[in-house]
Amino acid sequence: MTGSDHYKEAERFLGIVINGELLHTPDMRLRLATVAQVHATLALAAATALGNTDGMLSEDANAWQDTAGFPLRSGGAE
Repeated sequence: MTGSDHYKEAERFLGIVINGELLHTPDMRLRLATVAQVHATLALAAATALGNTDGMLSEDANAWQDTAGFPLRSGGAE
């Protein structure tokens, strides 16, 4: 799973918790919030490690740009 995939999963699980898309017990909501936090932490770690896209494959740089919603500082390597 890529960093941008972790970011998207964090958003998805958090959306379930916030919007109450499914009827969950408080324990299940806490578990889903925890899973969202883990995905968010992994996404942050990946984004931090890849903060400079020099040497990054263009596909990876483009995935981060699409996920983050703003241009990255530099292009990626081919």
